[in-house]
Amino acid sequence: MSVAAEEPRTVVLFEGRSDRLAFEAVARRLGVDVAGETLVELGGITNLRSFLTPRQGTDAQALGLYDGAERQYVARVLRDIGMLRGDDLTVAGFFACERDLEEEVIRAAGPELVLETLAARGELTRFRVFQRQPAQRVRSLEEQLHRFAGTASGRKSRFAADVIEAVPIERMPGPLVRLLDSVLSGVESAASRTASQAESHRPGPS
Repeated sequence: MSVAAEEPRTVVLFEGRSDRLAFEAVARRLGVDVAGETLVELGGITNLRSFLTPRQGTDAQALGLYDGAERQYVARVLRDIGMLRGDDLTVAGFFACERDLEEEVIRAAGPELVLETLAARGELTRFRVFQRQPAQRVRSLEEQLHRFAGTASGRKSRFAADVIEAVPIERMPGPLVRLLDSVLSGVESAASRTASQAESHRPGPS
């Protein structure tokens, strides 16, 4: 007699590959093993409803990351399937990037560290050419980096994760840390890891 595969009790939902890779990078930097977690790329936030609806009434818990502009849509889906009461999506385990993941990562790292990451990737020359385009000259360096991150699919998928590898421990992007915290569900908070690891990186008294 065949036995049906057991439904995972917790799934972590991401709009796409770049978000998942960034989450894995934060977990790795904070010393958390998420290899056993079920990480799902939705292929677009509009697929959230079709993913969650068949799981209504099960014991499976869904957590996720989303862009700020999609808040109303995510809230509506969560309310419709009974995962959300009130307005605080974090109670349901869903965490917002203020604009999007790339902006969160650029803000956490600072533009100079992002430029160092591009140099390590061999893309700094391409970025300098991009900066000279007429449409880019009027934008801030942060906005130029944000635009550049999305100009090629391969670059976008790795951009945030690569920058996170260089970000100081104490400056890990907040939404990803809070999502990791929720995944850990009280075993050991990622926020505590951030604080303790940041402390260990501080130089001692001379």
